[in-house]
Amino acid sequence: MRLNPANIMGKHTGFKEFDREAEPYRNAASRLIDFEEIYTPHNAAHLQKQGARCMDCGVPFCQSEDGCPIYNLIPEWNDLVYQDRWREALDRLHKTNNFPEFTGRVCPAPCEGACVLSITSPAVTIKNLECSIIDRGFDEGWVVAEPPKNRTGKRVAIVGSGPAGLSAAAQLNKAGHRVTVYEKDDRLGGLLMYGIPNMKLDKAVVERRIQLMRDEGIEFKVNADVGRNVDVKTLLEQNDTLLLATGALVARDLPIPGRDGDGVHFAMEFLTANTRSLLDSNHADGKYISAKDKHVIVIGGGDTGADCIGTALRHGCQSLVNFELLRRPPVDRAADNPWPLWPKIYRVEYAHAEATEKFGDDPRVFSVMSKEFLLDATGKLKGVLTVEVDDALQEIPGTAKTWQADLIFLSLGFLGPEHYISEALGLTLDERGNFLADNLSYQTSVANVYAVADCRRGQDLVVRAINEGREAAREIDRDLMGSTQLP
Repeated sequence: MRLNPANIMGKHTGFKEFDREAEPYRNAASRLIDFEEIYTPHNAAHLQKQGARCMDCGVPFCQSEDGCPIYNLIPEWNDLVYQDRWREALDRLHKTNNFPEFTGRVCPAPCEGACVLSITSPAVTIKNLECSIIDRGFDEGWVVAEPPKNRTGKRVAIVGSGPAGLSAAAQLNKAGHRVTVYEKDDRLGGLLMYGIPNMKLDKAVVERRIQLMRDEGIEFKVNADVGRNVDVKTLLEQNDTLLLATGALVARDLPIPGRDGDGVHFAMEFLTANTRSLLDSNHADGKYISAKDKHVIVIGGGDTGADCIGTALRHGCQSLVNFELLRRPPVDRAADNPWPLWPKIYRVEYAHAEATEKFGDDPRVFSVMSKEFLLDATGKLKGVLTVEVDDALQEIPGTAKTWQADLIFLSLGFLGPEHYISEALGLTLDERGNFLADNLSYQTSVANVYAVADCRRGQDLVVRAINEGREAAREIDRDLMGSTQLP
């Protein structure tokens, strides 16, 4: 493949001529009535203009340690989109990323935070361009199953069908090994299926990719909870290698008085039940936590908190507030947060805009600490008591306040993996309770057992999970065959 013969990424002066214009979401009022994806159709001419903004910066920090964790060849496919060479752009995109249709939708885009153009101007719309390339690839029929031509006779079992498990499976299958993926839930995809709501990542998009992987020869087993209804030692005996990609599912709790009250839930309880009921019956079965006509409070920010907000709004909640313990971030980078680090700035996510559309104001309240969940005589939630805190998270006297609440969702992050698999195998854990595995080889303390992504390093991004799955696959292939040609 030949790139621009002048070796210029995008139009030479494009970053001067064109402003950043991200593809818009659907109108907030109209998207609140359904769980369809929030995105609007791609516009090729618009995207070519945005690709032209890539400025031939010399050192593409978008691909650096501070940028894309999978080292996507971003300037190359920006340039190819600008030149209207979409098929070649897809080839470059797939060279480093097995699932750009996932990252193009849900990744927070650290690449844009590290874009050289963002030193003085808004970054290139890298995430939009990535998503448009892969979506066009599927629309045009360019993305097809590619089974390996030869098999090695080696067998690999992977526990967990989230982004790390899937990327490792794809790579190991490409190398010719027989791969079986075990998933404890009733559907495949891990957090891609049940941790991210449908309006951000349509589950048909997940199932489409998994069907391609089936067509390539990968075997999937659902309702297979390894360590419980599937014996992990037997699994290890029946395979040459076992890869643990179980995620970090132990949620951080908020153990204040009233925590056991009826109406206080972990965020993932809410999100998982909602998506399962949506897929099973379009919510007709009632097997979910409904926020309809309820006063809702979400404690904790981040993507999961925003997803709780968006889901509660679609149910038709009566009111909604989002507590954040830390102070409101600045609009621009602070002095201790220079480029190319991830910009810790005030952002308005899709759900915040939706809450503003419905209730007239951003739902977030900053520098608030929850002190007690307030219950009625039957143990049912009726509110929460809070105090304001300073920048050192010390309580400010005289700031106690009571908030009405029928439902409270805890979105406080995750502590690490569940341990029934590690206990059955006798795995060594690190000081945080994660599965201890070498940073380069991904090998655990037990022979032929590897651990990858969140269960090894703690909660992190989908894109980093994909990268670790690819890296672990390379090391497993090397150990099985003595050498590897996987990237």
